[in-house]
Amino acid sequence: MNSAPFGRPKRHARRGPVLVAALALIFSATMAAAHNVTPGDAGYIQEIWGVKLIPFMYLGAKHMVTGYDHILFLFGVVFFLYKMNHVAIYVSLFALGHSTTMLLGVWFGWNVNAYLIDAIIGLSVVYKALDNLGAFQRWFGVQPNTKAATLIFGFFHGLGLATKILDYDIASDGLLANLLAFNIGVEIGQVLALSAILIGMSWWRRTDSFWRHAYTANVVMMTAGFVLMGYQLTGLALSL
Repeated sequence: MNSAPFGRPKRHARRGPVLVAALALIFSATMAAAHNVTPGDAGYIQEIWGVKLIPFMYLGAKHMVTGYDHILFLFGVVFFLYKMNHVAIYVSLFALGHSTTMLLGVWFGWNVNAYLIDAIIGLSVVYKALDNLGAFQRWFGVQPNTKAATLIFGFFHGLGLATKILDYDIASDGLLANLLAFNIGVEIGQVLALSAILIGMSWWRRTDSFWRHAYTANVVMMTAGFVLMGYQLTGLALSL
């Protein structure tokens, strides 16, 4: 449904390798810290006690809006989705996965290596770009279940956030209410980010440049995912 295989890349689609690399490096500079909690927010999380619904909703929304890995993945997911009911299905699957592991990961204290999880999140961006490029159909003659992949990678995106929240020893008093409020904020942030993406995509699709640059856009996204994976795997190797 949301995969649009490209045929043999046209000459204009292969232009600008230097631009692709430059854009990927720019993305990686921000994506490397995409799940990080800012020092100010971290201090607030560590100091508060009890139920604080509005602050946690704000923190959740802020995380999603500034979470470049989430935004890149969502951008890839909706890249070739033209009907709002299709968008709703895929975004709901991602939200279900993201919410489930974020809540369970913090509640049960799942201690998962943050470098490994963030590398898998980078892989999710690579997967979605390759799917959009029709690579799996050309290479293996099969099309992965895009709905299942969106849900599964949603689990990893949520677990990535949970690992960061656990680093700050959030208070047990009011924990469930605060986590639910944070998750509501995440969904609000997702709606805001997705709205901006869809508005931009709607305008872009009405121009002649969409099909001229769709291939390059997905190559840039894939490269950024590989850079994030490399950054995180390097951090994992150095931490051992």
